[in-house]
Amino acid sequence: MSDIKLILGDCLEEMKSIPDHSIDLVLTSPPYDNLRTYKGFLFNYSDVGKELFRTIKNGGVMVWVVGDSVENNSETGMSFRQALEFKEIGFNLHDTMIYQKNSYPYPMSNRYYQVFEYMFVFSKGIPKTANLLKQPTIWKQKNKTSSTTRQKDGSTVHLKYETGKEERTRDNVWKYNCGYMRSSKDKIAFEHPATFPEALAEDHILSWSNEGDTVLDPMMGSGTVGKMAKLNKRNFIGIEISEKYFEIAQRRINQTMENLL
Repeated sequence: MSDIKLILGDCLEEMKSIPDHSIDLVLTSPPYDNLRTYKGFLFNYSDVGKELFRTIKNGGVMVWVVGDSVENNSETGMSFRQALEFKEIGFNLHDTMIYQKNSYPYPMSNRYYQVFEYMFVFSKGIPKTANLLKQPTIWKQKNKTSSTTRQKDGSTVHLKYETGKEERTRDNVWKYNCGYMRSSKDKIAFEHPATFPEALAEDHILSWSNEGDTVLDPMMGSGTVGKMAKLNKRNFIGIEISEKYFEIAQRRINQTMENLL
């Protein structure tokens, strides 16, 4: 039976009670740019990053889902600032992944549709868990046993690989259905203005943790990570500073637990 702990409060303060090196996976989507004053609350990503680094186990992973807004006719680049700051704190930038949304917002007059956010996968040392997901192999080269790549000096090297496989390791661009009743079937989730897909949370939970591990979302929002952690037999700690959003997450996760009984 997985353990669920939901906390109403400021994550910077509440994380102080979490022991050092006790969290296997952090999965969160922080407020960014013009959303940094989240429900009137300020967000200091540098201090949050330091506290997360302390609580994550050696070999643990943090998935940081974030995007950039446009201000003064320029993208802010806040996502990259945060990534570089976390590297300074001590995290490895294990992978820079893309979360592509299968939805199309109202376009700007001189920009293409903005349909993605970054999923920065940080690790504290080498990840101890990497259950890499698979996808179908579209083109199976049954008669070819190697491919070529270029080395730093420009020379060609042949890489051997297995052929005729029905599936292979998944790409690092993940596409999900988004929007009302698409990212989740829980109507309650959409009482929060910025939810990410349940499938996204589940895929990262399966990739970077095992059953019985502890998952932390310090900015819990509507409780998506908590719901999927529970469904996949992980322990979960969720922290939310907004009383309104905490109540949404609490109802949603409690409903999930009741449905499992």
